[in-house]
Amino acid sequence: MDTQKGNFLAAFSYFWNMWSSAKTTIKLFVCGAATTWMLEKLIGDKGGLYGRVCRQIYLAPFTLGETEQFLKNIKKIELNRHQILELYMIVGGIPYYLDMIQKGVPLAQNIDNLFFREGAPLKTEYTFLFRSLFKDSKAYQKVIEALSTKMKGMTRTEIIEATNIKEGGTLTKILNNLCTCDFVRNYTAIGKTERDSLFQLTDVFSLFHLRFVKKSTGQDEHFWSNLSGSAQKNAWAGYAFEQACLHHIPQIKTKLGISGVLSNVYSWNCKPFTDKDGTA
Repeated sequence: MDTQKGNFLAAFSYFWNMWSSAKTTIKLFVCGAATTWMLEKLIGDKGGLYGRVCRQIYLAPFTLGETEQFLKNIKKIELNRHQILELYMIVGGIPYYLDMIQKGVPLAQNIDNLFFREGAPLKTEYTFLFRSLFKDSKAYQKVIEALSTKMKGMTRTEIIEATNIKEGGTLTKILNNLCTCDFVRNYTAIGKTERDSLFQLTDVFSLFHLRFVKKSTGQDEHFWSNLSGSAQKNAWAGYAFEQACLHHIPQIKTKLGISGVLSNVYSWNCKPFTDKDGTA
């Protein structure tokens, strides 16, 4: 509706300010997948809709506990917690993806059916997802693909070198939108200044696609089932497990009995070194 010359926002602003806002029986709920449009044109509008948003609702994905409840109580699927964790590390806590899991089918076969067989429903989801969320989707994908190669994350300078996206407003906008949409997190490593902050890929669905699905052209339909125990899967699992932990910091702190303790969260990074006695 909001085409380049459609003048939709101006018309809608006039409609809302001159008539609808005075009606106490009318409430407007705006939702959708066009994240950049929502942030720039509605929430961040500097024209007729400035200050009109009463409340933003953050719709978070399921936690591991909620994923278990959904599978058990709604889907009637019994998985052990190791299997639930593996599923979470692949699709995250997105109900739409979790709802595609079939009862009575082994988890590995479910993953093959969703991502690797001919016509799999989630095989092209990654590209479609970015096209629906961001206007310049290719630039956003460049950043995500660059970040997927560095487990600890990348600085702005490293992102610029890897993507050829120039420093300035464009990169800032991309990184801000990716952080807002929970694809990326921005953090400062121990002992570093804010200027040296790192951007780290935290979206497990994107990570799984880039590590496996994108490279699966021509591979058999049982790719995931046959990958069990491989070094490739183990390397992915380490990173994906770290992201699953980062998604559950409050739960981990509660279990450790330190929920009331002020703390910061970092990714672990340690360069190889040799002790003074020559041992590794």
